[in-house]
Amino acid sequence: MIEEYSDAYAATHGRFTVVPAAYVLLRRGDEVLLQLRRGTGYYDEHWAFGAAGHVEAGESLPAGAAREAREELGVELAPGALEFVTLMHRTDGSGRPIEQRFDVFFQAREWVGEPRLMEQGKAAGLDWFPLDALPAPVVPHELRVLEALRAAPVPGITTFGF
Repeated sequence: MIEEYSDAYAATHGRFTVVPAAYVLLRRGDEVLLQLRRGTGYYDEHWAFGAAGHVEAGESLPAGAAREAREELGVELAPGALEFVTLMHRTDGSGRPIEQRFDVFFQAREWVGEPRLMEQGKAAGLDWFPLDALPAPVVPHELRVLEALRAAPVPGITTFGF
């Protein structure tokens, strides 16, 4: 008999829920587009990747990344424009199931439209920075990826918080 994997099965077998998120970094040579977070309650007044967010149910990672770039930056990404950077398995160390995260980082060097701040209530600024002159502060787990991009090559899998 094959046991169906369900929420009830997960709860009785010590499984955790993984929250997937997609991050998009627009690149212009050695410059990266970052946004200044404000009004979110999560790392406000920290610089972050230009676009990022949770992948919605039934949505692929690339589709979620493209949607976030459209919603947050007003740009369109062609299906082949996303370049995989790294998958980060991240936790805050609390052991809470919701804090088991898979963050998939992408970069894009080509897009359609001029990047602009689309969500005024969630960000206070948008600017280009050279990888070797990043602003401070940057969201810590995102800074780890930016520093890895600067040093290159970026490992396919990274961890944070373990």
